Amino acid sequence: MPDYRQMWSNLGLDLQSHDALLSTLGSAYRDIFLSQEDRPEGMKYFDFVMTEVHGLRIKELMDAKAQGRIVIGSYCVFVPEELVLAVDGISVGLCAGAEFNFAGAEEVLPRNLCPLIKSAFGFKMGKVCPYIEASDVVVGENTCDGKKKSYEVLSPMVKDLFVMDMPQMKSEAGKQLLKAEYRRFAEKLEAVSGRKITADALRKGIETTNAKRTAIKRLAAIRKADPAPISGLDALLVNQIFFFDDPARFTASVNKLCDELEERVGKGAGVFPKGTARVLISGCPMAVPNWKIPTIVESSSAVIVGEESCIGERGTQWLTDGRGDTVEGLLDRITERYLKIDCAVFTPNASRVDHVREMVKKYDADGVIHYSLQFCQPYIIESGPAERELEKQGIPTLRLETDYSQEDTGQLRTRVEAFVERLRG
Repeated sequence: MPDYRQMWSNLGLDLQSHDALLSTLGSAYRDIFLSQEDRPEGMKYFDFVMTEVHGLRIKELMDAKAQGRIVIGSYCVFVPEELVLAVDGISVGLCAGAEFNFAGAEEVLPRNLCPLIKSAFGFKMGKVCPYIEASDVVVGENTCDGKKKSYEVLSPMVKDLFVMDMPQMKSEAGKQLLKAEYRRFAEKLEAVSGRKITADALRKGIETTNAKRTAIKRLAAIRKADPAPISGLDALLVNQIFFFDDPARFTASVNKLCDELEERVGKGAGVFPKGTARVLISGCPMAVPNWKIPTIVESSSAVIVGEESCIGERGTQWLTDGRGDTVEGLLDRITERYLKIDCAVFTPNASRVDHVREMVKKYDADGVIHYSLQFCQPYIIESGPAERELEKQGIPTLRLETDYSQEDTGQLRTRVEAFVERLRG
């Protein structure tokens, strides 16, 4: 493995803290992923990406910057990668999935705040996330109130923070607001990159992004099989890597994995026995390295067959219509696509429960686990009505509320095991 320490130092990382983080991450990854039996061979590529997550990929970003390309870091699926690609930029997801340096984050943020937000600050203030340090622009989006106010605190800490306002209702006015913000984002990208967005470049960006989504949709469709040809943990990992890998390489690697999985399905082979309890995960996003709930579920005699999550189908189920001869027309198509996302910040948001119900049927799931991060009011508030509606329709549902720590693992395991027994019954 090459020595990237000089590169990390040039980015301003705290090398001692960064070494400790990588050691902890590597140990957790080996225990959770590499201990699985009969993993698909195609997962070796994604293992490699995780091994080089702060190494080779960051070097690629720095080399691209040296060639005049820009890096755009973001925290949310509402940031259109199509626009970033249209200026030959690189879109990357930023670190926000672990309980790191919460003490530092709580020096500037309330203690009772969403762990995802505190994690983003912990990584930044602890100087251990090379992605945010490599970003020319960090994009924030005013989805929930916690993010909206925390971006005010984050602004002086980053090189260039661009905040987009988000509609709270899927109305015509909401659509126009979102389009105006995407137009403003496009102008920002043009100013930073020095490139003009053309219709041809935007169509190419749409094509590249759609190819990624299509590969992920193919993987999701294969998970309908019983026995499951891939674990939920491995499928989640692929969805997580979606946000920071090279798009073309990622798409090719997912399709290669799918070729192998389709062969497994044809042979009736799976990573769990046929008839294993099938669970759908719904709710908050699970960014790297948030693998706690899936690990508990899949070590409790169940398999996860789908994710109704931003890191899952909520973020990838729709393609962007690439028909259009003008930037303005294509911007309409992009706006229409992203306004379909049934994030809990929207009110009303009945389409989300409809989507969960459709996924249960599509993947032949036996039950749903609704996962909420502590203090994430939108998803916690939706969890009660979602549970009642799903149970009324005969779909067993378990609500879990947790954070990134391991302190409640025993309690969560007891509840999950009881739920799996209910599904078996």
